Amino acid sequence: MIWEDGPVADTQVFDVAIVGAGIAGSALAAALAGRGLAIALVEAQPLVRPDLPASLDIGTFDPRVSAITPRSRQLLQELGAWRAVESYRSCPYRHMSVWDADGTGCIEFDCADVNATALGYIVENRALVGALLERVLAAADITTFGGVGLQACSRDEVAQAMQLQLADGAALRADLLVAADGALSRVREMLDFRTREWDYGHRAIVTTVQVERHHQDTAWQRFLPSGPLAFLPLPGASGRHYCSIVWSLREELVDDLLALDEPAFCAALGAAFEHRLGAVQACSARFAFPLRQRHAVDYIQPGVALVADAAHTIHPLAGQGINLGLQDVAVLAEEVSAGLARGSSPGQLDVLRRYQRRRKGENLAMMAAMDGFKRLFEQEALPLRWLRNVGMRGVGQLKPLKQQLMRHAMGVL
Repeated sequence: MIWEDGPVADTQVFDVAIVGAGIAGSALAAALAGRGLAIALVEAQPLVRPDLPASLDIGTFDPRVSAITPRSRQLLQELGAWRAVESYRSCPYRHMSVWDADGTGCIEFDCADVNATALGYIVENRALVGALLERVLAAADITTFGGVGLQACSRDEVAQAMQLQLADGAALRADLLVAADGALSRVREMLDFRTREWDYGHRAIVTTVQVERHHQDTAWQRFLPSGPLAFLPLPGASGRHYCSIVWSLREELVDDLLALDEPAFCAALGAAFEHRLGAVQACSARFAFPLRQRHAVDYIQPGVALVADAAHTIHPLAGQGINLGLQDVAVLAEEVSAGLARGSSPGQLDVLRRYQRRRKGENLAMMAAMDGFKRLFEQEALPLRWLRNVGMRGVGQLKPLKQQLMRHAMGVL
């Protein structure tokens, strides 16, 4: 099915063109496959499956991991990608422990309280990309343009379609253009989507560590005055216990920590974590990235939709960014499919407005909640410290409220 009035010479025509073949872009291409659509997937980097080391040495882990909720896992199962993720490696977390460094406030979550087998799954990003790319490359109705960037894009009002120019000179036309090209989206910039954004003045250090004791299938998070610190469980072997670290810190502290040698960094990290898992024995290469919140004022224009980080970025303290992006993908695929059943083309505004209406409010609510948590826990005034500690203890003692929070975090409301 091609929604066009006749191609311009040398222009390849598609129903949907997706720019960005990361987790969200590949997931959307896979979700739209098999629906009678001609799909283009454009990616500036070569489209090759990432290497997935078989050994469980500390240096083999991807420093970028995602906390996949049961809701997102279900989507990946429907796309046929989850089995490949599991066949590589992932780690379910069944418990969550959150506590305040300034006081006695603490909340413990357990999957048994909501009759679930896991609260979520820690998965290396390259495993997700590899599993989704496998589905994309196997689909006959997806044409890939790997290793070539987007040079320009614009709306052709005569053809009522989006026109794309690639860096190698190729020209594409699509009824619907989807920006899945990340937080610094070129599509969003080229088409003048407005955003509201601010810099937190923090950076996040990510690395993999080996710890003395088993992580107990628990995602741990400690709120420090300098920012939240998360220890996320990873698979281990032969008595070696690993966690992925996300340590959010004020800008001025990050460079000093990155400059430390490995033993000194491990000692500082262990102290910040109160040695909950014993000594931090080793760490892999450390990386840092800036934390910035960003939200597009509109997710859509005629013939264009933004998804995932191209539409919104969120503080990583609850690991919800990837899950919000995957739900964008699921909803956009649903609305395109429903539109086809009504006789609407993928890029029609009635289809895109339904997508925006379903996703924008939920994303804004989660962003506001995460921003509020972040700001609350960085306050050092004694009354606020007392209030948040009392609040954490109170939530921990109110089982129905705690269950509701867990279900919301798991995406099963």
